[in-house]
Formats: sequence, C-alpha cells, structure tokens
Amino acid sequence: MTSLNNILEKAEQTHTLDKDELIILLNSDGKALCESANKIRQKYIGDEVHLRGLIEFSNICKCSCKYCGLRSPNQKADRYRLEPDEIIEYAKKGVSLGYKTVVLQSGEDTYFSVDKMCYIISEIKKNDIAVTLSIGEKTKEEYKAYKKSGADRYLLRIETTDKELYKKMHPNMSYENRVECLYNLKDIGYEVGTGCLVGLPEQTIDSIAEDILFFKDINADMIGIGPFIPHPETPLKSELNPQNFDIALKAMAATRLLLPDINIPATTAMETINPMGRIIALNSGANVVMPNILDSDYKKKYEIYPNKICLNEHSGKCRNCIEAKIKSIGRFVSENKGFRKHII
Repeated sequence: MTSLNNILEKAEQTHTLDKDELIILLNSDGKALCESANKIRQKYIGDEVHLRGLIEFSNICKCSCKYCGLRSPNQKADRYRLEPDEIIEYAKKGVSLGYKTVVLQSGEDTYFSVDKMCYIISEIKKNDIAVTLSIGEKTKEEYKAYKKSGADRYLLRIETTDKELYKKMHPNMSYENRVECLYNLKDIGYEVGTGCLVGLPEQTIDSIAEDILFFKDINADMIGIGPFIPHPETPLKSELNPQNFDIALKAMAATRLLLPDINIPATTAMETINPMGRIIALNSGANVVMPNILDSDYKKKYEIYPNKICLNEHSGKCRNCIEAKIKSIGRFVSENKGFRKHII
C-alpha cells in the first residue's frame, strides 16, 4: 500500500490524486495532511486572509432539503426578507467596515425577481466592491443577467456528488440540474464556488473523495466544506456525528492540495462545533472568513443549523474579533477583493 507520506509528497508536487489515495488521506489522523495543506496554502496564496461580509437577506425558501432549518415545511421558522434598499444599505455598512466583498445569500425566495436582483447588484457595485451571490438554482439567462449587472462570483454548493444520497436529501430537486447550473455559471464567466456537507447520514468516505475529485474536475474557484449540524426541526434532527468536524477538516485540507490556488473559507459551522474551529481551518489550508454584517435579530432567524456563533455580536465587533484572531496566528487581512490568482 502507498504510504501516507508518499501520497502527500505526490499531492504537493502534482496536485493530482486518485480516489484510493484520497481515501487514505481522509482515513488518516489528519495531522500530516493539515500541515501539508497549510504549507501549500502559504506557497500559493500567502498569509493574507480575505474577509467577506455576509448578508443573509431572506430566510424564505421554496425547497425542502432535509438537512436545512430554512426548509419550507419548517413552520416554526420565523421568516423574514429584507427589501432591496435595505440590502443595499447593509452592503454600504460592509464597505464602512472595510470589506472588499459582500456575499448576498438567501433561501430560494421567489420574491426576488431578476429585475430586483439586478437593481440590488448594480447599486452595490457602485461602491467598488466584489459581489458574490448565493441564491440557488436559476436559469442560464438569469445568471447572465446578474453577471451583466456586476455580480462577480456565485456560490452553489453541490452538498454531495452521491446521486442517490443527493436525491434523498433534496426532495423534488435534480442532481443533474444542480451540476448543469455550475457549468452554466462557469460558461458565463463567474468565479464559481461549490462545496459539500460532511456528515450526512449514509454518506461514506468514498463519496467524500468523489466530491473532492468533482471539485477538481470542474476546476472550481471557491470551495466551502462544512460539518453537518442537525437542526431540531428537520428530518435529520437525530443524526449528529461527533466525527463530522475532523472529517470536514480533512476534506478541506485535501481539497487545498488538489486545488492549491483557490479560495477556501474557514466555515462558521466549524467554529460552531469547535470554539477554535476557524483558526484550526485557517491553519489547515483555508484563506477566507465570512463574518455576518446583519443585525442580531436577522442573524438569529437565518437558522440553517442551531447554535450558530456570534449571533449577539455587533457586526463591527465581530469583524474586529476575527481580525484579531487572524493576526494571532501570524496572518493578515487582505486589502484586495480576493479573486483567484490562477497560479497553476
């Protein structure tokens, strides 16, 4: 059997592994893997960390994903949506806090027509910042309209590339359509983000390895990998696995080895499980953090999973706190918009 050290050496030099090699990495204790990923991050990305201001502007969603607290059958969710001008004002607040990118994220809320979204995007772009959208599956024409209005990036997580598991987790949705959306986004010219949930019931290490190979195959520009945290008002409320953090961390580190110049966030979910989660992730290949710039009342209502961190913190305090953490590990907050460098 190929040794762990040989696999890491191959990954560092070629940024290519097969599924069996990835499975060995994912089954390891993770220490050497995370050290290797951090070394590759430093080589290709450097020590800068990109802060991106997150605006969760609606928790209304037409979908019924079994893992998500925003799912439409959840009648206990306290629903809200911001009006377009409110979203624009929050983006301006982000600018005042020093963010170079805002991330507009919502459930799949049909209230936000193409015209509304294009108005929001074009107004925000007047502030000379990058705009990332995370608003779900749309038609290619809709994606084109957003891009024409100034959107720079689009985040659409695949969550799992196991087609049968995808079907079980996403009632009335199509895996094939999800993949087509990602290719449409790349074709239009977005920086494309995707990612996966780690710890879903029936998910295997084999399928997580397939997820990573999928990220490599589509040459994604951003990858978000987070541990699954059960929400009490979903069908998966009893599916907590204490190993989710460690496996998600290893999946993130392995992704850095295969895609050395991309942007990888230290996800909020990691810190929700582990108080040092984002710092651990930053030391294991991550280079992005996305603090929330909404007021506390809205932050509490956007409950994809429970017990999310920083719900009661003012957005300015939250930004200062994460910057202090970044500096504590010898890193610094970037002054640019954080587009992928495409070194290789």
